[in-house]
Amino acid sequence: MKDYEKFRSYYCGLCKSIKKNIGNLPRFTLNYDMTFLAVLLDSLSGDRTSYDRQICMAHPSKKKVVIVDNEAIKYAAYFNTILSYYKLMDNYSDDSSMKSWLLKSVLEPYMKNYPAWILAKKGEVEKKLDGLSAMEASPSGITIDEICQPFADLTGYILSEYSQENREELYWLGYNLGKWIYVIDAYDDLQKDMKEKKFNAIEAVLNKNELSYEEFNDEVGSRIDFLLTTCARQCLECLGMLPLKKNEELLHNILQYGLMEKIDKVFKRSCYDNEESL
Repeated sequence: MKDYEKFRSYYCGLCKSIKKNIGNLPRFTLNYDMTFLAVLLDSLSGDRTSYDRQICMAHPSKKKVVIVDNEAIKYAAYFNTILSYYKLMDNYSDDSSMKSWLLKSVLEPYMKNYPAWILAKKGEVEKKLDGLSAMEASPSGITIDEICQPFADLTGYILSEYSQENREELYWLGYNLGKWIYVIDAYDDLQKDMKEKKFNAIEAVLNKNELSYEEFNDEVGSRIDFLLTTCARQCLECLGMLPLKKNEELLHNILQYGLMEKIDKVFKRSCYDNEESL
């Protein structure tokens, strides 16, 4: 409960930071994954965390504990909207979704006013995502590790670009976490994607014999399980190399238990039906 309340205070702080530094409407992009980024990066700072009680737009009748905007949360706020923007573009490209197109259009005016240092990083993000799109467009002859690499590299880049210190440890934590996210998203969508004949990275590189979902899942399930568990373990090992100043228990809970619980959920080994992302 203590860790949950602390995580929620970062989540609310990230929401407030998006409003303050980017704009009110982009708060619809808020997500738990980027809250983890804010917690991790703020944990490397020895500065005392400042808390406040503020009214929340979603809960106007009760004040919520909020972490006051700081550099780590601001950094997470910018990347929260950048990655959401490209995700919406990808959704529109895949499904011609008008909802995704409209939401993407809402974000565009705000992104033009980003500071120069963020715009430079935004350009690098776009290059890495273009590389991922190119690989997904021609997946023949590549391995599961190779198709994960662009997104893993992107996540490593975002974490390691925050500071000149601990760059290598942050990069490899981000790399393994990005690989984990890419694989678990693909596996979670595997049955739906195969049924609807949509692109799925796992099927594209591993289903050489064009098996049915049931046959293919029986063939690759244990391999994907091992890959995800290995990535989760590597994330935890990288975390242990970082000089954390605070939130150590919270971060360990997320990487040691949260990732494994999500794996169990996707493999239908968990009794939890309402689990959300990180």
